[in-house]
Amino acid sequence: MIGYLSGKIISSKPTRITLDINGVGYVVNISINTFEKISEKSSASLFIYTSVKEDSISLFGFYSESEKEIFELLISVNGIGPKLALGVLSGIQVDELKQAIISGDISRIVSIQGIGRKTAERLVLELKSKVYSVAKDDKEKVPYSFKNEAIAALITLGYSSKQAEKSIKEVLAAEPKTSLEDLIKKALGNVNR
Repeated sequence: MIGYLSGKIISSKPTRITLDINGVGYVVNISINTFEKISEKSSASLFIYTSVKEDSISLFGFYSESEKEIFELLISVNGIGPKLALGVLSGIQVDELKQAIISGDISRIVSIQGIGRKTAERLVLELKSKVYSVAKDDKEKVPYSFKNEAIAALITLGYSSKQAEKSIKEVLAAEPKTSLEDLIKKALGNVNR
């Protein structure tokens, strides 16, 4: 099983690259997010998921280990194959997808091309408790913060994700150094106004 490849980029398209490793060309399927991170480079190092079927062996490459981990979680869901999972990762950043799953933001997940409401609901149901295990990566921009925890708490209390986000942003704009508990209390006051 191939788990990691590092070599010279021979050709690249938004969803596929060919890596030359010691004279052997490996065709690797990639997400648009990964493509954006390597498009200006002449060489690349990718974490690899190897898909073996009766009639083919396919390689799926990821710029970060956390993107590979979320890919593996996605394909563990019934009805989501490697190509659809790669499409999902092309339409959303890893941390944003994790947050959408944790907070149960079905509308955000449905906005990804190729994902319908039932699939989005299945993703949330099956992966909500598992996405916490996906590693943080220094290469990713958006850190998980107590802001996200506060939004998730408000959504759990029955508020829409839009209401929760707006209210949390208002509180943080006024008091950026507030505690999680105070943030939730004040945001609840804003939502109920």
